[in-house]
Amino acid sequence: MVVRLGGEVKKFTFASKLTLMLKIGVLGAGHLGKIHLKCIRELAQFQLVGFYDPNEDTAKMVEEEFGIKKFDSLSDIIDAVDVVDIVTPTVSHFDCASAALKKSKHVFIEKPIVTTPDEARALIKIADEANVKVQVGHVERFNPAFLAAKDSIKNPMFIETHRLAQFNPRGTDVPVILDLMIHDIDIILSVVKSNVKNISASGVPIVSDTPDIANARIEFDNGCVANLTASRISLKNMRKSRFFQRDAYISVDFLTKEMEIVQMKDIDHEPDNPFAMVLDLGAGKGKKEISIDKPEIKANNAIMTELASFADAIQNNVPPPVTINDGYQALEVAYRILDKIRY
Repeated sequence: MVVRLGGEVKKFTFASKLTLMLKIGVLGAGHLGKIHLKCIRELAQFQLVGFYDPNEDTAKMVEEEFGIKKFDSLSDIIDAVDVVDIVTPTVSHFDCASAALKKSKHVFIEKPIVTTPDEARALIKIADEANVKVQVGHVERFNPAFLAAKDSIKNPMFIETHRLAQFNPRGTDVPVILDLMIHDIDIILSVVKSNVKNISASGVPIVSDTPDIANARIEFDNGCVANLTASRISLKNMRKSRFFQRDAYISVDFLTKEMEIVQMKDIDHEPDNPFAMVLDLGAGKGKKEISIDKPEIKANNAIMTELASFADAIQNNVPPPVTINDGYQALEVAYRILDKIRY
């Protein structure tokens, strides 16, 4: 549906109610920035106005490849849009986001939210004053395997994560904790409803000046313990998390996008299925029947899904699924882990 308002053509999309299409601009046209540009062009909620990248050679190539407007300055693109999508190097996140927020623009910002917890706290204050929506790009929240599993993760008491990657120079400007492990930190904080009690960690720089492989143990007030391992110098890729809770084990493979739930339930009789797995606890403690469920996962484009969720949050005036405070909490825990590592 197209409506002309004051001489300007506005497009409408239908969701739960009639809403204006959101004008959006992308900051940063590197590897991930181009993925965002492709996704945004497919989303009906957004009108892609253009992009800005300070690297003139990159900007010209992307302008020709995508056929979209290249803005010459940060201020120009901010003035032209309703929403700013920040996909720049982490070191520039604060400056880009604060500039957009001070002009009351909604902001989607890639993880990690900013460089330091102090910057994150300052950005939260600016966002509160701007009274706009801010979402942080912790994309694993939208991984189809995690989406399928999260309702089954109710009260985990032990969590183990492995996020291993083959070496890639892109991302080595920050420690592996901020590059890779922060994904799992955010996932863990989203499912463990308790405060962090204690953290211990170790890590080693191998090919860069900051830790390339690290392990952390996070203890929560409710007794839950999470053991995290991240590496960017592995021979194979792995992104797997295991959640253990009373009478259940949930495995989520973020790489293959598969999940498995192993559950136990008390039984006081022989199971109807002769092939059922039964665990005899002995000494009159009864028996438990073990069931394994490996549901079919509905595929999605996680980046497209998170961007669409941000549009929905703006249009329906509800909190984004990954808030600015979520981004801050993940960064704060990541820095507590870094503080435990001497390198």
